[in-house]
Amino acid sequence: VPNPGIPGCPPGLEYLIQVDQLLIKQKVELIEGLALIGFESNNKYEVRNTLGQNVFYAVEENDCLNRQCCGPLRPFSIHILDNFGQEVITVTRPLKCMSCFFPCCLQELEVQAPPGNPVGYIIQQWHPFSPKFIVANEHNEPVLKIHGPFCGWSCLPDVDFEILTMDEVSKIGKISKQWTGLLREAFTDTDNFGIQFPMDLDVKMKAVMIGACFLIDFMFFEAT
Repeated sequence: VPNPGIPGCPPGLEYLIQVDQLLIKQKVELIEGLALIGFESNNKYEVRNTLGQNVFYAVEENDCLNRQCCGPLRPFSIHILDNFGQEVITVTRPLKCMSCFFPCCLQELEVQAPPGNPVGYIIQQWHPFSPKFIVANEHNEPVLKIHGPFCGWSCLPDVDFEILTMDEVSKIGKISKQWTGLLREAFTDTDNFGIQFPMDLDVKMKAVMIGACFLIDFMFFEAT
């Protein structure tokens, strides 16, 4: 008998209904560990719950030319798979230049769940010093904001990007880039992120937050 699913929840995202935190851990590739040779490989991530159990796997789809010539500015598609190997989310970033001083060079990202069905967007807002993003729903209507520290940098070991309501009065969660240790930080571009959001947040927006985490990684922490 076909599973009727949960109303309002894209198939494959049912697990997200019951969580308010996720850990996204970039997998270390041998070629990434040899950063001195200057070769960039496709990124791979594990998405874990608070118990350290893998709930999703994410794999970047890209070609060698984009990776080597565009580096962290490269366009990408990231395919997020469940534990059965079924693709449940697709994250797509188009190619755009990135500059703090030109508002025409703003980053965007689309999240689909399931693939082919847009559920939300991350849209960069122009600001000369601080990272600011709009989180939009499937109709491109703004629902939340993400604000980061000065130039995406912090003197603290963890770097927090706050998730705010549209009026910027309430902080409802955060995306945190977590310290991975001196050697990894210095010699590879592998990163760990934590995402916190309300348990009752729309499951589609939880999927969009995963996409936002990947965009933040590429924009501020990917460069070796």
